[in-house]
This record gives sequence, C-alpha cells and structure tokens, in this order.
Amino acid sequence: MVGLLLSRPAAAAEKQIRPFVGVTFAGATTFVDFENAAGGPNGVIGAAAVWLGDIVGVEADLGWARSFFQSGDQHQVLHSGVTTATGSIVLTLPRRLTEYTLRPYLVAGAGVMHVSIEHPLGVLPVTDTLPVIDLGAGAVGFVTNRVGVAWDIRRLGSIKDRTAPTGVTIGGAARLSFWRASMAVAFRY
Repeated sequence: MVGLLLSRPAAAAEKQIRPFVGVTFAGATTFVDFENAAGGPNGVIGAAAVWLGDIVGVEADLGWARSFFQSGDQHQVLHSGVTTATGSIVLTLPRRLTEYTLRPYLVAGAGVMHVSIEHPLGVLPVTDTLPVIDLGAGAVGFVTNRVGVAWDIRRLGSIKDRTAPTGVTIGGAARLSFWRASMAVAFRY
C-alpha cells in the first residue's frame, strides 16, 4: 500500500522536452563590448527538459546565443557567444485546472554561463564561466496529447564571482545579464 502511494505521484508526473528558439535583449555587461551588441537583440537556440508534478517540477535548460557580442558588419569581434546551463524549480497550476487551456508556470534556478569573445589579432580574448541565476515565467499548451507549444520569458544574470576574470572588464568583476524570450515545441512523453 505504501509503495503504491509513493509511486503514484511519479507515475502522474509529466515529462517534456522543449527545443526552443528565441531572442535575448536588454543585456548589460562589464565585459568590453566593442560593438555595443550585448544590449541589443541576439538570436538564441536551446532545449529544456522538464519534469512536472501536479504543482512543483524541475527543469534543466541549455541555451546558446551565437554572435552575442557582434552587431552588423563592424568586424571588431571575430567570434563570440554565450552558453547558459541552468537547473530550475518550476511552479505551476494543477494539470486538472488547465487541461484544455494554457498552463502557466514560474521558474527560478541557478547554473553557469560561459562567455567567449575573440577579437582580431587575438587582442583582449575572453573565455569566462560565471555562476548565474534565472527567474522567469511562461505558459505551455498542448494541441495533441503529445505535442504542444510553450512560450517563456526569463532573466538570466551572473552573480558576483570571487575569481579573477579571464578577460578585460570595465567596472571590476565580470558580469553579464540579459532577458530571454523564447518559443518552444513541447513534446510530452
């Protein structure tokens, strides 16, 4: 009887894979940003794996923003990118209340952010990994039993790092924060 009671929530859990595309915006950084691109829109791709109980769940999220510190044809930066990997707690409404509509959720978590910037002639290279927190909200709705769509907006921001940065920064410690808006195809299994 006890085994049945303990296994029931796990069996009722909803597992989802969500590959996404999106855009970052309103970024701020202490890294030298020659092309002033961190604050502008930058494309991002990634995926999230979500395990949802009735109200509480967990999420693993991986995102990659290519050319994050590049803007147009200025060619002051050869290559750049920001990769984020976070684990989050998810809070949502019970599935029975949102079965035929959008299911809103909140996320909060932490992880790492890897920043890389390569300038011409190898001047002022940056390769740094920073601790990061993420806070956001979204909604997911299913068109069929297995396939749906999810929308998400979240703030990703580095937290104070006590190690010395490996690149040139303005204003001390290495910091980077930005908003990310995304849309995903959600696969439920």
